[in-house]
Amino acid sequence: MKEMLAQAPAWVCWVAQDNSGAWWGYSVEPLRNDSGWYENEVGRCIRLGMTAPDDWEHSLRSRPAAG
Repeated sequence: MKEMLAQAPAWVCWVAQDNSGAWWGYSVEPLRNDSGWYENEVGRCIRLGMTAPDDWEHSLRSRPAAG
């Protein structure tokens, strides 16, 4: 996950994995649904990569502030 975040656009402030193993970056804090996360029609999202699913329900992390 850290490698994907390092490659993510600067606007990505949150990352989370869905139940398929895909990692997503979000500009605003996403909401969880039955199989992943969604941006609730505000902000942007981008697929960052794929790893084996691992406790995706608790994968949401904020990006550390620069500096």
